[in-house]
Amino acid sequence: MKKILHLPNCSTCQRIINSLPDGGEGFELHDIKSEGIPAALLDMLKESAGSYESLFSKRAMKYRSMGLNEMELSEADYRKYILEEYTFLKRPVIIIDEKVFVGSAKKTVEAAIAATS
Repeated sequence: MKKILHLPNCSTCQRIINSLPDGGEGFELHDIKSEGIPAALLDMLKESAGSYESLFSKRAMKYRSMGLNEMELSEADYRKYILEEYTFLKRPVIIIDEKVFVGSAKKTVEAAIAATS
């Protein structure tokens, strides 16, 4: 499976997709805003990434506005919030076969590019 979970209007997501060989051609693009995040897919991502917290974006504007930064969140809480609100998924999420690359950190993007070669 070659899939990218992203937001089409996110310049960071677009920059990373364009940095992939052939501009990400051959990947299924999944718009998390319009298509949502299926629970089964999120659970599969958690298995590869190790935790729901590692998939959760603490940079999302709603993280502070909802007061989540002042709460002790459990794995179940992270899962619930990601499923309820797409902005809580750290993005982009690049899936290449059994490997999952989460976020826009330089090392993560470099590893995803190397995995496509």
